[in-house]
Amino acid sequence: MKTWLTHVLAGAGSAITHSVRTTSGAAAAALMALAFAGATHAQTGPVRILVGFPAGGGTDAIARTLADKLKDQLGVAVVVENKAGAGGQIAAQALKAAAPDGNTLFLSHDHTISILPQVVKNPGFEPAKDFVPVAGFATFVNALAVSGGTPAKSTAEYMAWVRTQGGKGTLGVPAPASTPEFLVKVLGEKYKLDLVAAPYRGSAPMMADMLGNQIAAGVGSVPDFIENHKAGKIRIVAVLGGSRQAILPDVPTFSELGLAGLEDMPYYGLFAPAGTPKAALDKLSDALAKVIAQPDVKQHLTAMGLTVGFMNQQQLAKREQAYTEVWAKMIKASGFQAQ
Repeated sequence: MKTWLTHVLAGAGSAITHSVRTTSGAAAAALMALAFAGATHAQTGPVRILVGFPAGGGTDAIARTLADKLKDQLGVAVVVENKAGAGGQIAAQALKAAAPDGNTLFLSHDHTISILPQVVKNPGFEPAKDFVPVAGFATFVNALAVSGGTPAKSTAEYMAWVRTQGGKGTLGVPAPASTPEFLVKVLGEKYKLDLVAAPYRGSAPMMADMLGNQIAAGVGSVPDFIENHKAGKIRIVAVLGGSRQAILPDVPTFSELGLAGLEDMPYYGLFAPAGTPKAALDKLSDALAKVIAQPDVKQHLTAMGLTVGFMNQQQLAKREQAYTEVWAKMIKASGFQAQ
């Protein structure tokens, strides 16, 4: 099988014009102060961070961790607003409709920004047109996990167990037409089994069914699974990526299992409505950089399964474009039709 994702990773500024007619030095000074305030963008807040998945999932937990620290950097309240549904589509539409004043952000991973617009005919937004990157803060990998009621302790054992069930298996995925859903298809082809993806409205309800043994396995991000894996309630049996994860040293990669092409590293980032002033974007980007540099934040996010690393606006935009292009080829090769 040819690798699908081998080549992954391969502001509008605002000006202040003024015409001053005055003999008063105080008036001139006042105008200069206004100009300076506009250039540095005094945050008026509160800042909303939109999340496209339910409370209790990995993305929600990440957003709340950052929001708690961003409020100190920005000097205003920062609240997380969950607008769950359609793989982040509802939250993305809300971002598009928001005022471009720097007070509404969208915390998203690759699915909503890079993939969803290619698999949904009318998503209601165009990332390149309607959004502007603020900054990226982490990469992560997806994983295959089995529920506690499944006897398997490895990928091979899970596939052997599926064969005892008539060769048919259902795996939960946190969103339709997502990286996890395509991974289920790849696994079915490799192991010659009838594996079917069951899409959920986020990782939290998927996890609830896994914990209740309503579904035997799931594919999602490591942050979605890690806490319950540590607690022994589920078992992560394989991860994507080019190397094993530091937080899961005993869990092999799919490459080690003979399944090449799954070395992708999806990203997490903050996005703002198009037209947001550059001064606002710069302030938000700088605040995020300072937050993820804090040892306790970095340690917490790393423990959740993220590889923490700052990406400025240009770097995040470049990564988004590259990831989108790779997925365009992969989606076309899979024969998937936008719905």
